[in-house]
Amino acid sequence: MEFKKVAILGGGVLGTQIAMQSAYCGKEVAIWLRSEDSKTRTQPKLERLYGVYEKTLEQMNKTKAQADFCGGLADSYETFDYKDCVKRAQDAKNHITLTTDMAEAVKDADIIIEATAENEKQKVEVFKAVAKVTKKDQLLVTNSSSLLPSKFTKYVPNKKNYLALHFANNIWKQNITEVMRTKDTGDEAFQAAARFSKEIKMVPNMILKEKAGYILNTLLIPLLSGSMELIAHGYASPEDVDRTWRTATGAPYGPCEIYDVVGLDTGYNIVKKYVHVPKFIAGYDFKAIAKLLEGYKNAGKTGVNAGEGFFKYDEMGHRLNGD
Repeated sequence: MEFKKVAILGGGVLGTQIAMQSAYCGKEVAIWLRSEDSKTRTQPKLERLYGVYEKTLEQMNKTKAQADFCGGLADSYETFDYKDCVKRAQDAKNHITLTTDMAEAVKDADIIIEATAENEKQKVEVFKAVAKVTKKDQLLVTNSSSLLPSKFTKYVPNKKNYLALHFANNIWKQNITEVMRTKDTGDEAFQAAARFSKEIKMVPNMILKEKAGYILNTLLIPLLSGSMELIAHGYASPEDVDRTWRTATGAPYGPCEIYDVVGLDTGYNIVKKYVHVPKFIAGYDFKAIAKLLEGYKNAGKTGVNAGEGFFKYDEMGHRLNGD
């Protein structure tokens, strides 16, 4: 089975990235949005991505350096056809449609990807709505980063065709997916999600049973939480936290830069769910971390997409005045 049409529920940071990547790889994409205002907010995100893809391809072609290589855009430098890739990036905009009609969005879709905000109540509403308009043979996945897919299984009409498919941010470069089944997911759906991943140039990592945080966030959340606590309590600045991590480990990004890519609003939505858990149980002072992130969010400094979070960024998402 080849995946020809992709329906994405939600036009946030990852929703738009998944849409762009799918269209770049030749899929027809429909993004469902809650309102006309949501469409107005989503279109600029897509326009930015068109530019990011073209400029990233230009940089790849210019340097042929491994540091600039993006596995989501080409299989290797040996097979990299710059002109063809640019054409596909330009053509992608002709293969993405925005709609507020959920039935229209999911009609004839081979895969439906739920990518709405990390808000359990809102996700329940979306799953209830999509259950009314889907066919039982359609593959339905959630991209939720912090909520287990089984939280929503009871709202899904075909449990065998439902699972989690989690993307990392900047998916054209960090081109992995985490394919995680529930106890009800069928083997065929589990493998189908991996095939779809490969069709859009992602590297699937198979998680055989439910695990909060998948692989990536199980490793990442302690780093992010520890760094936010250092900043929230005034132990160190974002600059020094990131410099320490990069210098000591050789990592290309520090935790604050990672937070800016993920989005401080997304981070806040996740952290606020744990503010009532005492630090001696949670291991981190989530109340202080939530207050820190809320301040940035309320100031409109939500990260790379806003041009500023902990740090400032240009239109390509490159950090300005970084060291």
